Amino acid sequence: MNAALPSATHAPHRPDLVTSLGAMPSVRGRLEQDAPLGAQSWFGVGGPAELLLRPADAEDLSGFLAALPPELPVTTLGKASNLIIRDGGLPGVVIRLARGFSTIAQEMDGIVCGAACLDMTVAEHAAAAGLRGLEFLAGIPGSIGGAVAMNAGAYGAEITDVLDWAEIVTRNGQFLRLPVEALGFGYRRSSLPEGAVVVRARLRGEPCDPSLPRARIAEIKAAREASQPVRARTGGSTFRNPGVEQSALKAWQLIDAAGCRGLRRGGAQVSEKHCNFLLNTGNATAAEIEGLGDEVRLRVLSQSGVELAWEIKRIGVPAARIAP
Repeated sequence: MNAALPSATHAPHRPDLVTSLGAMPSVRGRLEQDAPLGAQSWFGVGGPAELLLRPADAEDLSGFLAALPPELPVTTLGKASNLIIRDGGLPGVVIRLARGFSTIAQEMDGIVCGAACLDMTVAEHAAAAGLRGLEFLAGIPGSIGGAVAMNAGAYGAEITDVLDWAEIVTRNGQFLRLPVEALGFGYRRSSLPEGAVVVRARLRGEPCDPSLPRARIAEIKAAREASQPVRARTGGSTFRNPGVEQSALKAWQLIDAAGCRGLRRGGAQVSEKHCNFLLNTGNATAAEIEGLGDEVRLRVLSQSGVELAWEIKRIGVPAARIAP
């Protein structure tokens, strides 16, 4: 794609990035300058991507990354369900996987799925196929690529428990299939190569009567509906539960004890239903949401001596760093 790229008018781009586009090969997917990202995030906030690529498939992605100047930063976004995109947007190249990465194939004892598949969709597909062990995915509001990259987990299980292998495209365009042992999983993290993009994964399941995983998924859905603000613009659990050596209380209990339930900053609010969730009540900025989270951390530290760690990721640059 060497022709002029579509561009929004509300955010600037770096001349060096735009100039470098002339040396890039064509892509079969979509390439867009200054692409709005806020509406695509669960919080509904955030500035634009300097350059947004939606590759057609893994081959398209591989060719693009192989030709991309190595000094340009690359960020991969899944469903943007557990992050705050700052108001200044994301510099460099942002990659979002879509239709070409959403296939699901059933095997005797597992599911092979594209990275863009929703976690919930994979859980329901596995249940319909009579495979259990993947029901916990119904409690994770994201996509498989993001789940692998961060070792997502819920309801007593996590990706490392069920993953056989993941296919990735590295920052230099190399295509690799890595076994679970090579991914260095820890709590909500993996050791993927820097800049690598997960494109497909195989998840293990145990054959069973389909009614069993279906019932478990229904339980998980009901539990989330009862305890979490699932219909609000939020990013999921904001802070990690502290280790037992720090506190016997969970994050939400510490937040509640510090008097933060319902606390507001501009259009951002601590959920009254579950106070480890931050909400965009309608017109919040990313700065207000992140600032509210930092205020909660300070109040908890002052009240209990426990320093809460962010579980939600914060990426991008503040609005103040956008040139007029």
